[in-house]
Amino acid sequence: MKIDLLDTLRKKNPIAFNISNFVTVQDVANGINALGASPIMSEEKNEAEPMVQMADSVTVNLGAFTEGQLEQISAVTTFANQYKKPIIIDPVAVGAVDYRKERCNELLDQIDVAVIRGNAGEIAALADVEWNAKGIDAGEGSGDLEEIAKKLAKKRNCVVVESGKTDIITDGEAVVRIYNETDLFKLHVGSGDMLSSTIGCFCGVEHDYFEAAQTATSVFDVAGEVVAKSMPKPLAGSFGVQLIDELHLIDTKTVEKYANFE
Repeated sequence: MKIDLLDTLRKKNPIAFNISNFVTVQDVANGINALGASPIMSEEKNEAEPMVQMADSVTVNLGAFTEGQLEQISAVTTFANQYKKPIIIDPVAVGAVDYRKERCNELLDQIDVAVIRGNAGEIAALADVEWNAKGIDAGEGSGDLEEIAKKLAKKRNCVVVESGKTDIITDGEAVVRIYNETDLFKLHVGSGDMLSSTIGCFCGVEHDYFEAAQTATSVFDVAGEVVAKSMPKPLAGSFGVQLIDELHLIDTKTVEKYANFE
């Protein structure tokens, strides 16, 4: 794992273009900025091309889209492929709502993506594996999580980050497991969105997207775990604020000390 990518990111200050949802956009922007990248957000189709041209990566969150916004998403991702900018997709709740799954698959059929980041229910849905998803949450299922992630990675020829108690990262062949975690991630709506945007930041400075996804996930997970362990009791609201603080403070020594992966 290339933990020193954190230093590279802060030196290069990549521009991370995010199409976020209105629920978590501020946390996402603040998280990107705290980490050391530069966030830009837009919902305007007519500025898609210049936005993509200036960006180092494009992260698309499908948490709260409309048909009109899908036109902008299609334009942005098409330009991202044209200008060879990595695309990270966060397929929010595609396992729970067929409409979302259909629209997400239509998008994925049209473009090449670098990374798909989702929970078990979302990844299973896109891999066409039966799973009992629960809204934006992972829900329950009996499948092999690693095999499900690998299936989707092979299907879409991309890196898959499957979030959960253990985060699974695969390119379809190799698998990395990250064990740093805290239950407070589940209580802070937007934690997954922030992870996806963090992956986007690292993909903006490292073109080996498997390596970028590993480092991004480890940095984010360690930050959350460090915050949780420092709190006298689990406070979801305070956790969200302190997570952004820790994304600013965390350094390679901290990640190397606490990272738990294989």
